[in-house]
Amino acid sequence: MSRVLLWALTGTGFPFLMTTLGAAMVFLLRGKGTRTAQRLCLGFAAGVMIAASVFSLLLPAIEEAEAAGMAGWIPAAGGFALGALFLLALDSLLPHLHPGSAAPEGTPSRLRRTTLLVFAVTLHNIPEGMAVGLSFALAAQHGHDGALYAAAMALAVGIGIQNFPEGAAVSIPLREEGMPRWKAFLCGSLSGLVEPIFGVCAVLIAGTVSPFMPWLLSFAAGAMIYVVVEELIPEAHLGEHSNIGTLGVLGGFLVMMVLDVALG
Repeated sequence: MSRVLLWALTGTGFPFLMTTLGAAMVFLLRGKGTRTAQRLCLGFAAGVMIAASVFSLLLPAIEEAEAAGMAGWIPAAGGFALGALFLLALDSLLPHLHPGSAAPEGTPSRLRRTTLLVFAVTLHNIPEGMAVGLSFALAAQHGHDGALYAAAMALAVGIGIQNFPEGAAVSIPLREEGMPRWKAFLCGSLSGLVEPIFGVCAVLIAGTVSPFMPWLLSFAAGAMIYVVVEELIPEAHLGEHSNIGTLGVLGGFLVMMVLDVALG
């Protein structure tokens, strides 16, 4: 178990590092171009998460279930629905504010707008951490199958790549709200800290309920797709030139698909 935890920490630590590097873009991107960059970043993140949900989570979940003698669609569909409901509950309860929105969502709160903006992105980092952690837990359950470790690393790299623009998508709006650049950078970086936390938690849970791995993988996929449809794609298409967000989605999907097929 300690070896799996080390892999999970390494795998989720890379996306956290990339979030930090992306948040540092607040020192470079200024002026009108930030809106276009933000839509492109959010679209790219959405594309990566869609591809990761299909190739790295749902398909392995179906294969695991069928290998165990079950109908593959049952845990895939059931876990997917539970994951989406889990994020729906968090979305309804956790106070947060999406960039470009006037009114916060979730439970009424007196928290500052900048804090609510950070919560909005932190919310969708949760399923990303779970996805990476579960991928390494799946690899560990199959012992010496190096292909599964390669697939888990591909997922970690893909999530890390999309976390770079995602970090920028946190820090730049915070700067636009009037927060000092250094503080916007710090908040953007810390928004990715939940990924190692939930990655490790996913490994610990998977180690005790390994027969339910197909359900857990699908759960993470459902949570990720909820974030994509509820938050990332709508925010990526704010403004006049929505084709920028669309190109971001297509590019993100292509990158994650290639990574999963080439490295997995």
